[in-house]
Amino acid sequence: MPGSTAVTDDYRYQPGFGNEFVSEAVAGALPAGHNSPQRAPLGLYAEQLSGTAFTQPRAANRRTWVYRVMPSAAHPRFSRIGNGALRAAPFDEIEPDPNRLRWDPLPLPDGPADFIDGLYTMGGNGDTRTRSGMAIHLYAVTASMASRYFVDADGELLFVPQLGTLVLHTELGPLRLGPGEIAVIPRGIRFRVELLDGPARGYLCENYGAPFSLPERGPIGANGLASERDFLAPTAAFEQGGGTVQVVQKFGGNLWAADYDHSPLDVVAWHGNYTPVKYDTANFMVIGTVSFDHPDPSIYTVLTSPSELPGLANVDFVIFPPRWLVGEDTFRPPWFHRNIMSEFMGLVLGEYDAKAEGFRPGGASLHNTFNAHGPDVDTFTRASSADLAPQKISGTLAFMFESRWMIIPTRQAMQAGHRQPDYDAVWAGLPQMFQPGSGT
Repeated sequence: MPGSTAVTDDYRYQPGFGNEFVSEAVAGALPAGHNSPQRAPLGLYAEQLSGTAFTQPRAANRRTWVYRVMPSAAHPRFSRIGNGALRAAPFDEIEPDPNRLRWDPLPLPDGPADFIDGLYTMGGNGDTRTRSGMAIHLYAVTASMASRYFVDADGELLFVPQLGTLVLHTELGPLRLGPGEIAVIPRGIRFRVELLDGPARGYLCENYGAPFSLPERGPIGANGLASERDFLAPTAAFEQGGGTVQVVQKFGGNLWAADYDHSPLDVVAWHGNYTPVKYDTANFMVIGTVSFDHPDPSIYTVLTSPSELPGLANVDFVIFPPRWLVGEDTFRPPWFHRNIMSEFMGLVLGEYDAKAEGFRPGGASLHNTFNAHGPDVDTFTRASSADLAPQKISGTLAFMFESRWMIIPTRQAMQAGHRQPDYDAVWAGLPQMFQPGSGT
């Protein structure tokens, strides 16, 4: 791997979501006044990275100017390589299945496996070629990426770590990331993944649609939910040196690779708002009821990828962090429900308050559109007779990737040894308690 100027134990960040950032690893690397002067400073190459169409409204426009050792165009042709356990839309390996599904944690690999090797697709929807829908992957990694880099031209990547600490070395600088934090790497930005403390596992949402943004607060007002200032962008760092490296690109659902004679992470300075970011979910300001009834989970939305219909998401990222429950005369866990939205759920740590057992950190469940679901028997029994004193839900972090379309599982997910074949049994013991004329 080429030598690096990044200091891996000193990560400096810039706060703000969607801000126009300025960063340089070497003084004087940023040009003054012009984005692309006739000669860029220090013998660097000027290059623009556009994440949106040039003519999109200013509020939605995302682009970054980078000043790099070698231009991105300086590389040989890409060739197809195997996809491993990675799959992409359209998800048509199997017919849509109306059953509720749940999985134990994805086993860690027995031998060395880097981030690309450790990708495992659970399912998704939409189409990579028309930039709609999403894919859900897991990653299970036992080795750092050595002389190897990844770039996704199909979608932006939302990382939700469950085990282990990562460093995402990106073109614009490094992000250190552990359980309880999330990161978003925009489509088209190259990166490599380094392990800091042993094997790592987590969840990955590949968003084919509109870039993730913060949801509107509406009647909530000016505060609450996630705040722009708590999203952190990296500061410039670059790699430079000799040796051959491999760049793996996901394009049109498949993996392609090319051998470069330089690191693609050679950006010495940059400015713009098309940047990777990280976020600590402990900074999420939870909004909840202080009277009665369990509120809709939309109040826990951290990020949303909007669709062409206002209020209807291509994909939402929702968390269930530590919080107080104080509702009176209220069934406090999520009620029994059927939704038009499809819900893929994961657990980062602790226990989820709507499930008594079987849902473990690193595991997952899928409740597709109009799948009937809700608390299992033990949770229903306990919550129906609980003392409704104020209760702190602590030591837990669950989340959902929620989509407007069916999430179609992959064949490997349906046939996996870690899929729970008896998930429906958690509702099998619900008693029939109806007594006509008894009143309540």
